[in-house]
Amino acid sequence: MRRPEFIAKQSRCPKGLLGWLIGCIMEAETTAENDAALERLDLRPTDRVLEVGFGPGRAVERVAEVVTSGSVAGVEVSEAMIRMATRRCERFIQEGRVELRLGTAEKLPFESASFDKAYSVHTLYFWERPAEVVAELRRVLKRGGMLGLCFRPSGDAGTEDFPSTVYRFYTEAEVARLLQDGGFDDVAVNEAGTSRGLLFATARTR
Repeated sequence: MRRPEFIAKQSRCPKGLLGWLIGCIMEAETTAENDAALERLDLRPTDRVLEVGFGPGRAVERVAEVVTSGSVAGVEVSEAMIRMATRRCERFIQEGRVELRLGTAEKLPFESASFDKAYSVHTLYFWERPAEVVAELRRVLKRGGMLGLCFRPSGDAGTEDFPSTVYRFYTEAEVARLLQDGGFDDVAVNEAGTSRGLLFATARTR
C-alpha cells in the first residue's frame, strides 16, 4: 500500500501527536535492524558513539548500557523525538553518559574527531545533500573510526510504496561510492541480518 505523503513527511520529521504515534510505530518496526546495526558495530565499553536520527531513543539506550566507560550522543531533527528519547534515557543523561541534540546531519553539532563509532538506521533516504552528511560523519569520527548505515536499497520490494518527493533510495553500489568518495576506506555492504531485505554498510575513516 502506497504511503501517503503527509505520513512520509512525518517519518522524516515527526511532529505533534501524530509524530508521537509515528515514533512509537517506528520503534516497533525498526527493533530488529537497530539491534543488527549495534551488533555489527562491535561496541566496546570505552567507545564514544554517535547516532544520527535516533528517533524514540531505544538504540541510544541500548548503546549506553554497553559503553559503560564511554558515552553516546545523538542528533535529531525532530523535537518530538528528542522529548521521547530524553524521557527514555533520563537516567543516562543525568549520569552524563548520553547527550541528545537538535540538529541536522549536514551540520553535526559536535567537535571534530569526537567519536569512535557512528551509525544511522533508515535516515539515508532523507538526506538532501548526502555528500555533505558523509563529510560531516567523517569529520566527527576519529582516525580509523567506524561508520555503519542500515538502509533499504533501491529496487527492493516495497520501495515503490514510498513517495519520491520525500524518500530517495540508493543502490548498494551508490552507497559504497558515496562513502568512498567521502573519505572512507574498507567499505563493505552486506545484508543487515534481518528478514526484511535490508542492507548494512560499514566503513572506516582514512
